[in-house]
Amino acid sequence: MRRVAMALLAFLGLACIAAAITIPTYLVGQLKVVPLDLDITSDAGTVSAPGESASRFPAVIFDRCSVTKSKAALLNVNLVQQRRSIIVEPSNADQATLQSAQTVLIDRVEGRDGKETVPTVAPADEERKCSDGLLTANIDRVSVNRKTSAPNGVVSSLQLEADTEGVPLEDVSVQLEDRKGFQYKFGFDVQKQDYYYYDLNTRQDTVASFVEEKTIQGLKVYHFKTEVPETDLSDLPNPQGEAPLGTILNMPAKWWGISGRGIRSSRMINMHRFATAERHVYVEPVTGTIVDGYEEQHQYFRSVDDSENVPAAIRDFRMDALNANFQWSEATVTEQVQRADKYVNLLKWGGTYVPIILGVLGALMLAVWGLLVFRGRKDGDPSDDGGDGNGEHADGDDPNDGPLDDGPAAGDLPGYDFDGRSAGAHTAVIAAPAAAAATEVIPNDPPTTALPYTPAVDDPDYWGRPIDAMADTVSFRPIPDLDLPPLPGAPVDDFAPIEGNPIADIPVPPEDPPRTAPPAP
Repeated sequence: MRRVAMALLAFLGLACIAAAITIPTYLVGQLKVVPLDLDITSDAGTVSAPGESASRFPAVIFDRCSVTKSKAALLNVNLVQQRRSIIVEPSNADQATLQSAQTVLIDRVEGRDGKETVPTVAPADEERKCSDGLLTANIDRVSVNRKTSAPNGVVSSLQLEADTEGVPLEDVSVQLEDRKGFQYKFGFDVQKQDYYYYDLNTRQDTVASFVEEKTIQGLKVYHFKTEVPETDLSDLPNPQGEAPLGTILNMPAKWWGISGRGIRSSRMINMHRFATAERHVYVEPVTGTIVDGYEEQHQYFRSVDDSENVPAAIRDFRMDALNANFQWSEATVTEQVQRADKYVNLLKWGGTYVPIILGVLGALMLAVWGLLVFRGRKDGDPSDDGGDGNGEHADGDDPNDGPLDDGPAAGDLPGYDFDGRSAGAHTAVIAAPAAAAATEVIPNDPPTTALPYTPAVDDPDYWGRPIDAMADTVSFRPIPDLDLPPLPGAPVDDFAPIEGNPIADIPVPPEDPPRTAPPAP
């Protein structure tokens, strides 16, 4: 049992050390992947521009209903952006496909009279009016490498229209080619450097530059800033390959509100919708989780003809289509901070805490094992261990421990030592020779007549029982007193039993007198 315990101790110690080495390289590698159960819902709302007082209507949008009126109009509104990102097929051990549905809703509108109104949103299967509360809606799908979080090109599409029953998804979506920037999550172990970030509104990769390191709700984050260059949205085709609705307007100068020298009010002026943006993202560097976001969206109509023969009033004209600053809600930031903190702690346990604990535990086990081996070698010398040479009874607890006869002495019979105890009481090795010797009285010449009682002959089961070499303790039956006749020339009293011994010592007769066999019974 002791050997098994020591072997188990050494095995567990080595196993702990091996695990401490393996976990940081293998287990942490398995943890540093985009989770397949990802499900993130984020909300953002419009806020006043920096330096301006708070307003219930901090955003400006183009009034779509004014297209049918005599003049273009703008509305002061509050907007709410909602987005939910989940994992869909195709996803496996190497890639994850994210589906992100995003809507921008008009939460409230300031009327001409200053009153606040809340627009309604029609069901998806009904025709929408120009006053509908839904401003934009789309579904983005992108597959990413689970280790790097970068797009892998397997799936990259943007759905712009509802997928009614029987209509293939490809017919209501556009393919986004060569997308390579992060979008919903950065990669792991983010550095203070530039990264590509994908802007969905203009369908292009932009450069996100490191700005600073800061703390949000106790969590260390890296602040990145990206600027989206001016982009003509009419160049971004819809699923039918045409300019999206509302990106090109050809209206009279009067409708646009453009006037000036050489400009007739009825002159048709073609304007395109352009977009630019400045985006700020706050990334937890260990996991790449985006915990906060702020972006300044600016879309406007302007002329695409900036030649010298175009009046300056037309070349310099700008009319807002969307001017809004979106800030993530406090609830979304708190949820993302908790999510990132959970991932960070998981990686710390897998990459630092658990390996240290296992390494220390394994080292302690091996140290204890080594100490036990050292003490066993020191205390378990085969010459002192009770006769089996394996350290058993090395602590002196063996009930059979006692002084052994160093060798035969005068008066000893073969198989017996000087105190009358059988050699079998000390060790099983000499038990059989002692049994054989007990049948002889005269060492050199065997008797011509058998003794009245010979244990090895008359009771073979007495000496002939096999010895179990695997047993911890070998027990022997006591040797009975033998009623043997005296040898010639020996006093009868010399055969009296010695108190406390299982058999009386029988002295060996001197060599000189003639020897005769004892009489037959």
